[in-house]
Amino acid sequence: VVTQGGNGADLGREMTTPLAVVFDNDGLLLDTEPCWTKAQEALFLAHGGVFDLAAKRALVGTSPRTAAPLLEALLAAPGAGRQLSDEMYAMAVTEISAGASPRPGATDLVARLRSAGVPLAVASNAPRRHLLAGLRRVGLQDTFAAVLGVDDVANPKPAPDLYLEACRALKVAPSATIALEDSPPGVAAAGAAGLW
Repeated sequence: VVTQGGNGADLGREMTTPLAVVFDNDGLLLDTEPCWTKAQEALFLAHGGVFDLAAKRALVGTSPRTAAPLLEALLAAPGAGRQLSDEMYAMAVTEISAGASPRPGATDLVARLRSAGVPLAVASNAPRRHLLAGLRRVGLQDTFAAVLGVDDVANPKPAPDLYLEACRALKVAPSATIALEDSPPGVAAAGAAGLW
């Protein structure tokens, strides 16, 4: 039984059986963070920067568009944000293809939900090619009814677009859907979309 809303506030509602579940990907469904860290470390090294915990925290949950100005600032490279973001994302897809793994319990949860007949989707701030690379790597490429990356919507998380589009693709109302998230932008997006 779920009794909390997507924004963490008690809404006085109860959900005993969700009509659908939408997973975030990086760090929640798949353990891609080590892959992203390798790509980010390589990027910073190539551009004379030091990749530290503050930089990692700043980049978690971002999209290519939202990472660009952060990378400009972090690497003191005015005007180079898009190029830096493109470079980081290219390195990351290579790392994900070679090293992504499921998070503990993720494949079991997915299998249990599928066996219960619950439609599943993935909604991520990563580009679609990153999602598909990771899902292929772990054998989950045909598991989800919808796989949505940031390039499938107008606005990345924390905007609600990805979650609203996932619910449309699954043909379920957001109010009957559970979002599984692990980052502040993702939690904000799910809450703004009205998911649990």
